[in-house]
Amino acid sequence: MTRRILVTAALPYANGSIHIGHLVEYIQTDIWVRFQKMQGHDCIYCCADDTHGTPIMIRARKEGVAPEQIIEKMHAEHQRDFAGFNIDFDSYYSTHSPENQQFSETIFNALKDSGHIEIRDVEQAYCDTDKMFLPDRFIRGICPKCGAPDQYGDSCEACHSTYTPVELKDPACSICGNPPVRQTSKHYFFKLADFTEQLQQWVAAGHVHPQIANKLQEWFQQGLRDWDISRDAPYFGFKIPGETDKYFYVWLDAPIGYIASTKNYCNQTGRNFDDYWHNPDTEIHHFIGKDITYFHALFWPAMLMGANFNTPTQLAIHGFLTVNGEKMSKSRGTFINAATYLKHLDPQYLRYYYACKLGSGPEDIDLSIEDFVSRINSDLVGNLANLASRSVTMLNKNLDAKLGALTTEARELLAQLAQAESEIAQLFEAREYASAIRTICRLADLVNRYIDDRKPWKQIKTDPEHARETLTTVANAVRLLTIYVKPIIPAFAEKIESILNVEPLKWSDTQTLLENHTINPFQRLIERVDPDKAQAMIEESKQEQAQDAKSSKTPSPLDEEPLAEQITYDDFVKVDLRVAKVVKAEHVEGADKLLHLELDLGGETRSVFAGIKKAYDPEQLLGKHMIMVANLAPRKMKFGLSEGMILAAGPGDADVFALTIDPGAKPGQRVH
Repeated sequence: MTRRILVTAALPYANGSIHIGHLVEYIQTDIWVRFQKMQGHDCIYCCADDTHGTPIMIRARKEGVAPEQIIEKMHAEHQRDFAGFNIDFDSYYSTHSPENQQFSETIFNALKDSGHIEIRDVEQAYCDTDKMFLPDRFIRGICPKCGAPDQYGDSCEACHSTYTPVELKDPACSICGNPPVRQTSKHYFFKLADFTEQLQQWVAAGHVHPQIANKLQEWFQQGLRDWDISRDAPYFGFKIPGETDKYFYVWLDAPIGYIASTKNYCNQTGRNFDDYWHNPDTEIHHFIGKDITYFHALFWPAMLMGANFNTPTQLAIHGFLTVNGEKMSKSRGTFINAATYLKHLDPQYLRYYYACKLGSGPEDIDLSIEDFVSRINSDLVGNLANLASRSVTMLNKNLDAKLGALTTEARELLAQLAQAESEIAQLFEAREYASAIRTICRLADLVNRYIDDRKPWKQIKTDPEHARETLTTVANAVRLLTIYVKPIIPAFAEKIESILNVEPLKWSDTQTLLENHTINPFQRLIERVDPDKAQAMIEESKQEQAQDAKSSKTPSPLDEEPLAEQITYDDFVKVDLRVAKVVKAEHVEGADKLLHLELDLGGETRSVFAGIKKAYDPEQLLGKHMIMVANLAPRKMKFGLSEGMILAAGPGDADVFALTIDPGAKPGQRVH
């Protein structure tokens, strides 16, 4: 039975480039869509740039251009990068479109007319310096729920709680760094709690992974809170109907971009839009990262319920990407943009490697550069590609490029491969790609053993027709295995199709075999990964990120500040630097960045509070010989008296490096 399936991926923000962390989602989604299309289902893949909000407005101001110019430029860049990784959208649109405005107003009016929208006065953060209300992403502070520092004004990246900007502790404007004041303004609220029972039923019906369902129960138990869906001018977005200085919050119109992109597809192809968003027979699958679960598993289905649109059939929620076991780092060069990757490495490598790691749950996956090189070279090049090379080359060179008939023994081997079709299909359907690849590689190993046992390179010298039987078997095995990997590495599969002289392979082709068939000359399928190229990619990423940090025009409290007032050499030599041994190191209760150190200065002990908590565990520092400013006047702090300062440098947070010295140095010794 043919299924009608609408698939979406989260909308990339139009204020930044696509990087390899983003690609986890878009590659995962593309694999699933390609599999569905190979099965003959009516499946479309819709996405769009998320274009609204204050960050783009502020960037446009600083660059002296219209926001539309920025989003148009980024739209072209995003499409180029996605195409470079063989990500094939049926519609890649923009949330800054007439369709998106129409559907935003339609859904808003439906919710308002049915009593799910409420207007009330709210106290907001307002920046006197920049003369504007601060949207969620332009105010940062300490999470009111878990105490994590440097969090946005709407949600915490550490505990995933949501809140309002005025609930943040120690808030600061992200543009100028000054603390905001509070002002009152009229706002529109979506009464999410009205849909509590419907949402609980929806979750219980299996539309999310069990781990996600458990997390949602925590939020249900806390009670669903009303959602502020409006923002004050100035704002880049759609005005709320009937208002002159109120706009839809970007998180209202962004997911509606899924609907607008579908409408764009229907406009381009003549398809019936209602078949997708108003026909319950259609499946809707959203692929998203776990950081936006609250919005997609609660707000979004509630909006759709209230406006009588189809709700999602499945939320496919994935985890984050780490590189070499750590969070992507700009300073280490592992924050790699898609365009940078494509300069150095084949996109098929990354598609295959991600598939090797991905399952259906929200667990994080790790890209180990060493494992990446090893796995591609052993699995993809040494196993799958080598099968085609070993068979096709001999057929072309010695046997007129013609396949013969299959023997009974050959059919038995090929039957094992074909019988795995159902298992592999189920794994693709369930998004258990890593398990699918393990099964495919196991089958490829069977075929490689078959070749090694039959030794066609020897047969061809004494019994060419016997060799033809063997190579015909292998060519058929290559064709079957190619069907299985085609959703993952489509460019690889396209070359195999050309070599074997066959039409584009469908899933149903697992039930047929090739005999007495002429093939085409062999062409190189894929090259081994050169570790030097992988390292060159990392080095270029380091340089790019350093340059971006230097020239970035994106507003941030971390922007370079003007040089301080000039000092003389005599001022500088007043600083007394001494060796200090760490005799005690401990966390400071209630402090997010500080460690408390007791330092032996050679005859006296000093108490120092150092902002290196994110970079060092206290145990790492015990016994270390550090350099401190010994003649700094004591400073009264919230947590106690700090009697000096240790020397450390770096961009901040985990990338801070304390200056240590030879352990043979004596505490109190002067450093010049």
